[in-house]
Amino acid sequence: MAADSPTDFRLRLRRDGNAVIAWFRDMWARRWFRWLGYMAAAGLAGLALIWAVFARDLPSVDQLRDYQPPLPTMVRDGEGVPVHTYARERRVQLDYSEYPQLLVRAFLSAEDKTFFDHGGIDYPGIATAVITNLTSSGRPVGASTITQQVAKNLLLTNELSYRRKIREAILAMRIESALSKERILELYLNEIPLGRRSFGVQAASRAYFDKDVDQLALHEMAFLAILPKAPEKYGRARFTEEALTRRNFVLGSMERNGWINAAQRDAARAMPLGLTSGGSNAVAQAGGYYMEEVRRQLIAEFGETAEDGPHSVYAGGLWVRTPYDVKMQTAATRALRAGLIRYDAGKGWSGPVATIEADDQWASRLASSFIGIDYDNWRIAAVLSKSAGEARIGFADGSTGRLPAGAATLGYRKTGGSAFSAMRAGDLIAVKSTGGDNYALRNIPEVSGGFLAESPHSGRVYAMQGGFDVRLSPFNRATQAERQPGSTIKPFVYATALDNGMTPASLIVDGPFCVYQGARFGNKCFRNFGGSAGAGEHTMRWGLEQSRNLMTVKTASQVGMEPIVETIRDMGIGEHEPYLSTALGAGSTTVEKLVNAYAMLANHGRELKPRLIDYAQDRRGKVIFPKNWRPCDGCNMADWDGRPMPRFAPTGKQVMDPMTAYQTVHMLEGVVQRGTAQRLRDLGVPMFGKTGTTSGPKDVWFVGGTPDVVAGVYLGFDQPRNMGGYAQGGSLAGPIFKQFYQESLSDRQPIPFAAPKGIRMVRIDRRTGRRVYGAWPGSDPKASIIWEAFKPESEPRRTIREEEIKPAAPAKRQDAPVREDGGRRSDSEFLEDRGGII
Repeated sequence: MAADSPTDFRLRLRRDGNAVIAWFRDMWARRWFRWLGYMAAAGLAGLALIWAVFARDLPSVDQLRDYQPPLPTMVRDGEGVPVHTYARERRVQLDYSEYPQLLVRAFLSAEDKTFFDHGGIDYPGIATAVITNLTSSGRPVGASTITQQVAKNLLLTNELSYRRKIREAILAMRIESALSKERILELYLNEIPLGRRSFGVQAASRAYFDKDVDQLALHEMAFLAILPKAPEKYGRARFTEEALTRRNFVLGSMERNGWINAAQRDAARAMPLGLTSGGSNAVAQAGGYYMEEVRRQLIAEFGETAEDGPHSVYAGGLWVRTPYDVKMQTAATRALRAGLIRYDAGKGWSGPVATIEADDQWASRLASSFIGIDYDNWRIAAVLSKSAGEARIGFADGSTGRLPAGAATLGYRKTGGSAFSAMRAGDLIAVKSTGGDNYALRNIPEVSGGFLAESPHSGRVYAMQGGFDVRLSPFNRATQAERQPGSTIKPFVYATALDNGMTPASLIVDGPFCVYQGARFGNKCFRNFGGSAGAGEHTMRWGLEQSRNLMTVKTASQVGMEPIVETIRDMGIGEHEPYLSTALGAGSTTVEKLVNAYAMLANHGRELKPRLIDYAQDRRGKVIFPKNWRPCDGCNMADWDGRPMPRFAPTGKQVMDPMTAYQTVHMLEGVVQRGTAQRLRDLGVPMFGKTGTTSGPKDVWFVGGTPDVVAGVYLGFDQPRNMGGYAQGGSLAGPIFKQFYQESLSDRQPIPFAAPKGIRMVRIDRRTGRRVYGAWPGSDPKASIIWEAFKPESEPRRTIREEEIKPAAPAKRQDAPVREDGGRRSDSEFLEDRGGII
């Protein structure tokens, strides 16, 4: 019996299978069953066809899980405060939880009130849209849900076709199965285009109301919710009525959905739109030339757009920390502009900034020129028309004004007539309001210049001004303009001499010096500034303080030009030819390079690199630049662990002997105390520096500073030409540095320049260079006895000769001018007028 059971069981299974087949055959013989089978097969074939036509090449939803939207680059200053953004679109990313729920509900009421109920597709809405489109010949209407809009905005194109709508629906269902409703809403609220170059609700909130989303009132939330339908329409003044109607509809929908009450609805409907003219950035766009230079460096490192890589400037969402100092930058801008205007005052009108076509599109032409100015309430205007008594002018915002002829009486420096008579329609000019719609002409200086301030400890650049205004001329004269340095190169000539056995007390003859240049050119004879023949034998210090050309070229001739140009190269000033004229500044360099070289002098000869970027972080906070960056472990501990404070080791190679660098700085302190830069002496702080004036003069310079900040400035025409015989570094460039210091650094505690190990400070007579005993330096900067810095075993030797112990009386000079009353003028007065190349 046990053996029979398996046989019976197998027979039953076989019978069951035969029964299923038999049942199917019986059913297939019936017509309705066959039709049902045909329909199922057709449905499967249709689904396969739909997949092949619409869904086969759809993008993967996985892209949205780790979606990285294009984000602007944010720049912070030295204190960590955001000061600038690099953006071509307004974009700000927020988490879903950061959006007010009432704002979310406003968008749901306007766009997709069943969002939390459907699976990505609104079937009743689709049916209504299909019927409308079949019975209408106008623009097709849609019934896209928020999920479908996310699919279109982030993964598809804006193509108007049924094919795209089907692909959009398929993708929406996939998104719903992959992401939470909150995540979908977050993507939508952050990426939806809402006009005024804004993408996302927070950016639009700033663009239309100059508010963050958590500051919006109900009527403002409702307005933002209407923008997805027509982002470039509702924000314009001529569509105010349509915008109010649509906004009020959304408010009514919110009330019907139970999200606000009737009183809130009516109060919000009574409010005007309240739009700002153009919105603003949450971050003030500071820095001008400084931030433009940072942008250039970032683009060189990471690229400009998303196609250049994940960390591009305009899409990578970088966070950039800079040494930028708001106070110093403001002072640098004000000081340079004041210096340019001082020089240009009284010279007449320099002409229009640019020209455009003065047709009916003048406003857009002016706006697209991006020419502007932010000085003293000046504005850039286009001359639209001109009559005998006034000119009609227009501004980039479309407004217009009047320029009376009496407000444009400056002489036109090119023709000698009045500025008003020289104006033509289409000229872009600078004006300032005088009340109402009346304006007066202002002149933008034709002369220009550059300014840069740097830390001598690290090379960090605190401030940079490359001209009057970056919107007038993007050319950065602090980093791009190659100019002759004039006498500012002399410290490096004397530094080379110090490295070759000379001392600050070495005697050099200030007298005629000629060099034979061959049969073709004959003798080349050098001269001092002002043409003086010389002042006899003096110390190296005196020659540098008074900027004596003849003493400099004699020193260069004695030392040799090869080591001098090597020093200039090592200090990063540039590649110069080994000619004696190079020792007087005949080469070329930039403000940035020269300031950095002076900073290295103050840094005891250790190499520095000008640095505008401390570090850059990606959108997640990881430091990606510089590549060798590492954190300062333990610098931000909550409690002291008893170990020594972390200290940074010196960086950069030694490019100049530390004692040589200090001796040079010490002599340059004398330039400020009693030399060509003594205008700065009344600042009352330890300061070194050097003035410079090139042949012509075509450029005037000052470079110098304190132990903590070194700065430099030059003035000159972009196309070099004579600035006038009165132009000197001490009288034009020096006051610019002085104003900068007074406005940004005067509240700092003064500190002296520290001498490196090995320096010996010895009392000497600054006129003769002899060692002094029995007397001490006093507080008078022009006293004959001073402390001088010497390297070991190089100081003047002891002597028993009385005439070499006592300070020497100043010798008479044959070229010293006399007063009208017969008295001799002081060195400082003489040098102010004639002495030394300044």
